[in-house]
Amino acid sequence: MKHFLVSLFVIASLIAQSQTTIPDKPEVILVAGGTFTMGSTVETNETPHSVTLSTYSIGKYPVTVGQYKKYCTATSTAMPAEPEEWGWNDKHPIVNVNYNDAVAYCNWLGENYGGDWRLPTEAEWEFAARGGNKSNGYKYSGSNDLDEVAWYADNAGGKTQTVGRKKSNELGIYDMSGNVWQWCIDWYGYYGTTAQTNPKGATSGSNRVFRGGSWNYGVPYCRVAYRYGSGPLTTEINIGFRVVLSQ
Repeated sequence: MKHFLVSLFVIASLIAQSQTTIPDKPEVILVAGGTFTMGSTVETNETPHSVTLSTYSIGKYPVTVGQYKKYCTATSTAMPAEPEEWGWNDKHPIVNVNYNDAVAYCNWLGENYGGDWRLPTEAEWEFAARGGNKSNGYKYSGSNDLDEVAWYADNAGGKTQTVGRKKSNELGIYDMSGNVWQWCIDWYGYYGTTAQTNPKGATSGSNRVFRGGSWNYGVPYCRVAYRYGSGPLTTEINIGFRVVLSQ
């Protein structure tokens, strides 16, 4: 009887996840300000250093196809190309958007809903991915077991997946590790070792940062400290974004 009830609970949870309503405007999670050690000793471009951040709110999920579609309809902007044979739906994270596309979407949110909507700084992204002031020190966002929290090369089936189907992190934020890489506002550059407050990254560069790993990348790329980047006009089937709402 116990096993039967557990099975019913699992089935009910899966049904609830499949019926999750994604609102037209991105939901955000409050990230209380604090100080943390950003980076790691794993890669030479992840120099550990102390960072202090003010309070902000960040997207509960990556921006979805449905949310981006509303923006495209309102602004007569062409939707990004759907990857062949994916079976995209409105709850998948949007991909094939470059850095400038993501910035334009954030600006549109501000014009339509009010508030300072923007991409996260790299530091804000990492602090949120680590669980903010509630962090348990996990390697990935919400767990040391990547399968619990992420869609990546070993389990994604060769495409993106509906947001929010994996376990959230300590703050209730989903898909920070895996599913899609996520644009940050910073130019890609080296950190340095000095303590910083509300850092905004390099003052110039050729590449913009994106974070988190994706459906077609392996385990090492999904660490919360892993950094990657590309030119701001890059569009790929594994790069999306999430938003920040400044306080």
